[in-house]
Amino acid sequence: MKENNFLDNQFIIAMPTLADDNFSHAAIYLCQHNADGALGIVINRKSHMKLKEIFMQMDIPIGSMMAAEMPVYFGGPVQQERGFVLHTTGGKWAITLPISDTMSLTTSRDIIEAIAKGEGPERYFVALGYSGWSRGQLEQEFLANSWLNTPFGEPILFDTPPDLRWKMAASQIGIDINKLTFGSGHA
Repeated sequence: MKENNFLDNQFIIAMPTLADDNFSHAAIYLCQHNADGALGIVINRKSHMKLKEIFMQMDIPIGSMMAAEMPVYFGGPVQQERGFVLHTTGGKWAITLPISDTMSLTTSRDIIEAIAKGEGPERYFVALGYSGWSRGQLEQEFLANSWLNTPFGEPILFDTPPDLRWKMAASQIGIDINKLTFGSGHA
């Protein structure tokens, strides 16, 4: 954990025992974590949509077929009708939250229009919805052993197949997440 105990710009991964349907085996990129709560994007759950469907719903002309075929992800259970774009920092967008020197989160239409033209950020990830926690809620979930935090890594977000992101995020800190057990015993 960082000195201030906030986990923004890190992954949190669901422990194998977390049974919540929204978060079972989830890998989440925490975009903002502070005293008021946390906001993250699930990075390992593809929706059944391609980006071209978003372009069509928003009446945005498609100029890049490569962008049109990109998957759209389930970012979390909050505001599932709203789009969130995780991307490498750069460009000027109307509504952007800088996460780190290299990563940002943008929610404005202008970035979607630029992506549709093939003029968007170098690397991006589009999700509908986000994962949110109120003041102290995420900390309580950590105390209940629901989550494990690991460093953020661009290769996990952008280069690793979605079904391997949960496992790969854990492996960054030397953990085989599938081998964790949570039983109690007596010596």
